[in-house]
Amino acid sequence: MTVAANLGFPRIGARRELKSALEAHWAGELDEAGLLEAARGLRQRHWQLQAGQGISHIPSNDFALYDQVLDTAGMLGAIPEGYGWRGGPVSLATAFALARGARGTAAERSAGIAAGLPALEMTKWFDTNYHYLVPRLSAGQRFELTENRPLAAFREALPLRTRPVLLGPVSFLLLSKTEDGSDPLGLLDRLLPLYARLLGELAAANCAWVQMDEPALALDLSEAAREAFRRAYAALAEGATPDLLLTSYFGPMADNLATAASLPVAGLHLDLVRGAADLEPALDLLPPERWLSLGLVDGRNVWRCDLRAALGTLRRVAERRGTRRLIVAPSCSLLHVPVDLAQEGGEGQRGLDPAVRSWLAFATQKLEEVAALARGLDEGEAAIAQALAASDRARQGRAESAAAHRPEVRARLAAVTPEMARRAGAFPARRAAQRARLGLPDFPTTTIGSFPQTPEVRQARAALARGTLDAEGYERRVEAWIDEALRWQEEVGLDVLVHGEFERNDMVKYFGEQLDGYAFTRHGWVQSYGSRCVAPPIIWGDVARPGSMTVRWAAYAQSRSARPVKGMLTGPVTMLQWSFVRDDIPRAEVCRQIALALRDEVTELEAAGIAVIQVDEPAFREGLPLRRAAWQAYLDWAVESFRLATAGVRDDTAIHTHMCYSEFNDILPAIAAMDADAISIETTRSRMELLDAFAPRPGGGEEAAWPAEIGPGIWDIHSPRVPEAAEMAELLRLARRRLADWQIWVNPDCGLKTRRWEEVRPALEHMVAAARTLRAEAGGSGTGTA
Repeated sequence: MTVAANLGFPRIGARRELKSALEAHWAGELDEAGLLEAARGLRQRHWQLQAGQGISHIPSNDFALYDQVLDTAGMLGAIPEGYGWRGGPVSLATAFALARGARGTAAERSAGIAAGLPALEMTKWFDTNYHYLVPRLSAGQRFELTENRPLAAFREALPLRTRPVLLGPVSFLLLSKTEDGSDPLGLLDRLLPLYARLLGELAAANCAWVQMDEPALALDLSEAAREAFRRAYAALAEGATPDLLLTSYFGPMADNLATAASLPVAGLHLDLVRGAADLEPALDLLPPERWLSLGLVDGRNVWRCDLRAALGTLRRVAERRGTRRLIVAPSCSLLHVPVDLAQEGGEGQRGLDPAVRSWLAFATQKLEEVAALARGLDEGEAAIAQALAASDRARQGRAESAAAHRPEVRARLAAVTPEMARRAGAFPARRAAQRARLGLPDFPTTTIGSFPQTPEVRQARAALARGTLDAEGYERRVEAWIDEALRWQEEVGLDVLVHGEFERNDMVKYFGEQLDGYAFTRHGWVQSYGSRCVAPPIIWGDVARPGSMTVRWAAYAQSRSARPVKGMLTGPVTMLQWSFVRDDIPRAEVCRQIALALRDEVTELEAAGIAVIQVDEPAFREGLPLRRAAWQAYLDWAVESFRLATAGVRDDTAIHTHMCYSEFNDILPAIAAMDADAISIETTRSRMELLDAFAPRPGGGEEAAWPAEIGPGIWDIHSPRVPEAAEMAELLRLARRRLADWQIWVNPDCGLKTRRWEEVRPALEHMVAAARTLRAEAGGSGTGTA
């Protein structure tokens, strides 16, 4: 019989129960026992749901209170000094201090955690919008098995027989960073005995299968890395282990496939959504006794599977190999999609259009698709006739939808010329014009855009949606919040102000709600990191802008202050990357459609008197294909899209952009080609390490490597910790070693939406004080001249 399997399930809960429990615990409203009980309840519910959907290989240990990589590091004893760990199981206080920074709470003091310690660096999980915490290692790293988390999860799920999930040893090391610059793979021999013990204990508990996630196999790997895979799995095969399913995803293994197929494991999983090219060579390489797991249902997007086409693929494979050792699964963990489409009734102000809803499948529905495919292969098409018919109707409906395919949008895109993506003047002329218009001091201060979304702000937005607050009343409240934020910014001494984005629910959703071609969900939440959840819009049709989106609020804010107030937009690449994107036309075409819509907004902001327009692209780098050979094609259309959105303004209008979680070294020419006047980036956790890519020459100067202005973040806003002014000033001194003074803006790492005013006010006061300290040290005139 063909096995129906899953690789991972969303852990947040259908109603974000995990988010609620975590935040109640952090607020002191739920004790540790209550948090752990809430987590247990979610796990049990999810295991039963999967069993009820017909999944026979159900994952366990795919659950984490904050992040699965952090859990793996804790399980292996990879805990930096100072965080209160003295051996044995890692406490929640230590885990949360690593994730969020140490705030000096009673629980942290009790655990011996030094106050003020920063959180671990956080970065994107491959090319997804999930963030993982980067383990911090060193050449002298000692590992210790603090607990067997996969075994505990396996036992907790009984009597259900689950398949524990474990991040493999090679990927764990490749995803880590060493503080001393040594090669993490040099630690492999120290790590393998712990993995052997983990697997041996699972085998002794009669665990039949373990899913070994090695997503690094989808990357460009050196021969040394491939040899690390061979050594690792040869060593693990020497002991008693359950059957190992080697799992890679997010792209083809390609030149790593032969290595993966040669490893002494029981089975191999292929991502056939993003790595379909692996199938034929895998059929040639894998011996008949090896299990083959086929990821035919898209685990990263919300569109229904074309069941007829997927069933055809299954049949071709079965003709070659038979069905005895065949597994059907999603392409990857379902962590990246919402939990259940059944919660989207399609009625009300923001309900899904019934036609669009019929085209979708969330995690629960994707499991139904997996089970249907397995049954269809074993029992024939008649056994799943109803599911096949629904799949066919959805496919035909999308193809024939006039609303999804708009000739006027296609015609405008076809009329784009190269000149539309070029600024009128070169940067030196633009900079002179902008400085003359803005009159800023050296080290000008600003924020990234958003201010705290307080309960009052969220309640007013909810009341507007329910109809218990009318539009006029809502707008008066937003105006009052803007007025208050502007006054406070002026008092604290910020140079370029923001209106605070109180009217915005999300930096992508807010714009998508005002664009044609986007749809929204009520409960389509996915985890971004920790308790942070987002409900990505769904791009289902051609994108166009019916009218102004931000001009009303930007113009109002500018009318209330003599200082420049930034206009704030989300860029076309991020609007694409942080949405569930239609899969029936190329992504590049969708991105250009969005760019043209934003171009109209940028020119209207300029006409309304906005002198600084920030078009954020935090997702620019995460859109890079995992394989370098495909980078240039992506970078070409991503850069063109940004320029198409921003190039229609005068020289004296400053175009800023913001990026975060990015290693910029390898794409610096592309970022420069975006031709923004200033870029702000996240640099606090790396202590300005990212600036090495922009200006590696000590002392900077007019000949600095980066041609424009930069705002290196000096406050880690992903932690509740408030740094002192002296700490921020020291970060700015590190920036001055790499950049010229005229280049440096002073700002936080990212927007302040998720922080509390109690943190924001002192932190920004400290930030302004740090800028003033640097101005005094630099002896500048305060004119901002080079």
